[in-house]
Parts: sequence; C-alpha cells; structure tokens
Amino acid sequence: MAHYGRVVRWSIALTSVVAAVAVVICALVVGAKGIYGALIGIGVVAVFFGISIIAVGKAAKVSPMAMMVTALGSFVFKIVAFAIVLVAIGHSTAFNGRSLGFTALACILAWSAAQAVAAMRMQTLYVEPDGKS
Repeated sequence: MAHYGRVVRWSIALTSVVAAVAVVICALVVGAKGIYGALIGIGVVAVFFGISIIAVGKAAKVSPMAMMVTALGSFVFKIVAFAIVLVAIGHSTAFNGRSLGFTALACILAWSAAQAVAAMRMQTLYVEPDGKS
C-alpha cells in the first residue's frame, strides 16, 4: 500500500504541472473559452482518477490480484465514461472542445507516464516470499 501511495503522489505532482501548463496554453491560444474547456478537462480527469485511486487503494488492502483486477476494470470504466461525457457535452458552445480534449489528453498521458516511471523505479518484490527457503 505504501508503494501505491508513492506512485499516486508522483502522478498527482506531474499531472498538476501539466494541467497548469495546459490551462496557460489554452488561454493564450483560444482565450476565455479555452480556459473553460481546459478546466472542464482537468475536472473530468481529476474525478475519474480520483475514483481509481479510491477503488485501487481499497483493493490493494485485499490482495495484489484484487488490486490488478480493480485497476484494469476501472481503466475500462473510465474510457467508456469519458466517451459518454464527451458525447453529452460535445455540442456546448460555452467552452472550447479542443481545449478540453487537449488538456484531458495531456493530463491522462502525464498521469500514465508518472505511474509507469514511478513503478519502474520502485524496488518491489514480484514474487511473494514464503519464508521457508
């Protein structure tokens, strides 16, 4: 569980920096509607990854197998739910849709990259010792 907390902290830190940069870029390129789109993208991504953090954190207390199944299941859920959200708000003129998409994609990639790098740097046993050897 402590390892998962470290991965989450690294992911949140990197994604926050990327999100801030994305808001600035959208503001400079598109203007106010770009800011609104970027903030909506950040909000959607934050909610979806927050759900994953809670679900995977609870599953990590059960077993590594439950953690993996929960992580993969929440990944599929997030993809489907994100597509539904985009279709639902896709025709709105209150914000710039490309800014939302750009920011969401940047945050998703940053989160995924941070998780991959943090997981590779950790020295975690991949075989559980039984103590009999």
